[in-house]
Amino acid sequence: MRLVFKALTVVTIQIVTLPSYSVALAQTATAAERSTASSLSPSLAQLRQLIDRGHADEALKNIDALNAQGQVPAGVERLRGLALYAQGQYASADTAFEAALKADAHDEESAQMRGLTLFRLGKPAEAIPLLESAHEWTTQTKVDPSYVLALCYLDTRRYDDARNAFARQYGFAPDSASSYLVTARMLLRREYVPVAQQYAHKALELNPDLPLAHKLLGEIALAGEHLDEAIVEFEKERVRNPLDGGTYDRLGDAYARSGNYLMAQQSLQRALLLEPNSTGPYILLGKVLLKRQDPVGASTYLERAVNMDPANYMTHSLLGQAYRSMGRVEDAAREMQMAQKIQAENEPKLETVH
Repeated sequence: MRLVFKALTVVTIQIVTLPSYSVALAQTATAAERSTASSLSPSLAQLRQLIDRGHADEALKNIDALNAQGQVPAGVERLRGLALYAQGQYASADTAFEAALKADAHDEESAQMRGLTLFRLGKPAEAIPLLESAHEWTTQTKVDPSYVLALCYLDTRRYDDARNAFARQYGFAPDSASSYLVTARMLLRREYVPVAQQYAHKALELNPDLPLAHKLLGEIALAGEHLDEAIVEFEKERVRNPLDGGTYDRLGDAYARSGNYLMAQQSLQRALLLEPNSTGPYILLGKVLLKRQDPVGASTYLERAVNMDPANYMTHSLLGQAYRSMGRVEDAAREMQMAQKIQAENEPKLETVH
């Protein structure tokens, strides 16, 4: 009897414990499946790496897959915006960054990136509040927010605010001569010529010996085809800053435009001695020597410029003119064809809307 009871006891124990084991096994399998599913879903850090390495398309596909699975971790809209921005889809990127900021109003990167996106969309006034609220660098900052904010100020005619932003970017005192000169440079780049001239003069008023101020005034005058004024400013800069090859280059350009080819040649040769790796003086010298009816001398400089930068269509065109004047018909035709080819390749293409 004892043996039978013992056997029955063992059987009973086995019957009781089997269901518990099955539940545990099922729970383990479910946990493993969840773990596998989680490992298959890319983390935000992995998505960020995809975007940073130029795989925005793949990142967007993974983001869409997360949304389809209902797995939408915080920060995913910011990554969507970054991927779309990398693709140049600024309107869609703006929508994504807006969603990211609604989810987290303290998301500094999304604020910076939305400000930059709005600037790209030609909406500087809308970009300014975002960039003002997040103008400091973060660990992910790639474009200086002070610079973009300053450009927005320029495009909304808030020039002194732009000066303060540029001063912050470069570490200058806002009312210093340096901050006025930097702002003048940026104003000229945005083609706000009269204001650029005003700010450059203010820089010189604050510091009469400020390097490159007269050069900038010369460039401003040159942009307006005020050649005599440009020459005066470049000559002043040359005396104050004798080792700046760019000043001699610009001075040579001003002399060439005014028809004083001898002085242009002299200034450009000085530029070459100081900046032998810059193609600008070689090209201008080629043009000046062609004007002086010296195609052989022109071809020497232009051939050097072609070797330094074979993708400049202007150099090939001028070299073709020099060869033609020398009677080198085949060489002239080759250079002209090359110039036309490069120019055609660089022309903006119209996209067909389907």
